[in-house]
Amino acid sequence: MLRLNLRPTALEEVLPAALADTPGVEVGDVEEIPAVLADPPLLERVIANLVTNAARHSPAGSKVLVTASVLAGRAELRVVDRGPGLPVTGRDRLFEPFQRLGDTDNNTGLGLGLALARGLTEAMSGTVTPEDTPGGGLTMVVSLPLVGEAVGAGPL
Repeated sequence: MLRLNLRPTALEEVLPAALADTPGVEVGDVEEIPAVLADPPLLERVIANLVTNAARHSPAGSKVLVTASVLAGRAELRVVDRGPGLPVTGRDRLFEPFQRLGDTDNNTGLGLGLALARGLTEAMSGTVTPEDTPGGGLTMVVSLPLVGEAVGAGPL
């Protein structure tokens, strides 16, 4: 059983550690995004998994982009790559444990990163959704409730 320590969390609080192992990530303006209700170490792991995956599928010389926005009481963090993308029909399998769609190298992990990212995000009342990147690639969207917007949440 996973014990959550949900608290107001600013994205800029977790991004430095989440991005530490992936060089060349470009971060958009996240300072203006209000705090989300999250477990900071779990959110850090989610972002790290998504960024690592995006970097793995990005062409050489292409940077992964991390941006954020607010929509309908939620923060949406986007991890954008310029890789080959993924057909809509394969996206359901993307989050299954032990799947590494399109990978031929069996030495790059167990295929748990995206399944873990989705499971941890859902535990924090969030979602992880794949979208096409305009111009090519895949964008993973993490949506989390803003502080005070979570279902059943009172003022914090």
